[in-house]
Amino acid sequence: MGIRLGDVAPNFTADTTDGKIDFHQWKAGSWAVLFSHPADFTPVCTTELGRTAALKTEFDKRGVKAIAVSVDPVDSHNNWAPDIAEVGGTALNFPIIADPDHSVSELYDMIHPGEGDTSTVRSVFIIDPANKVRLTLTYPKSVGRNFDEIVRVIDALQMTDKAPVSTPVDWKPGDRVIVSPAMSTEDAKQKFDGVEEVRPYLRWANAPAGS
Repeated sequence: MGIRLGDVAPNFTADTTDGKIDFHQWKAGSWAVLFSHPADFTPVCTTELGRTAALKTEFDKRGVKAIAVSVDPVDSHNNWAPDIAEVGGTALNFPIIADPDHSVSELYDMIHPGEGDTSTVRSVFIIDPANKVRLTLTYPKSVGRNFDEIVRVIDALQMTDKAPVSTPVDWKPGDRVIVSPAMSTEDAKQKFDGVEEVRPYLRWANAPAGS
């Protein structure tokens, strides 16, 4: 059975480009984006890891740590790092897990049957400070991920954790939000600004302060 939303993210120890880590200890108190890539020295992966490095300031603002996993060894990751820096414009600033025995990849179901080899697909796990899995995404190997979307989802999760709201289609920070159906319109007007009842079950409001 695969990992489901709300499950505790499996813990593991592994060698990385930043040394040996215990995953839960490494991310203690932080959100994490754990993502796999098929192999080192591959074109799509080079652009993705470069983009992740460039987003470090944005991740830091949100209390997020990024960590990648590949079936290649640490020496290979280290040899690849200069390419990532040159192509992406930012030096590698997050760990890449070495997983030559596939222990992490199999723990997180990152190797899919029928793909023709034992490299990982492009899986993404967003994990909260309590180690709960809050989002999973899986892309085919030929399609690069949208890291703007990953940041957007983190923003949405962090906001909806703090207030009884949901985000509508195509929401982005600063847009209006949807009041929880469990809250009455009158109560919503006491708690939020700009409450508008479109349907009894659909009430818009301005995003909570600080979101």
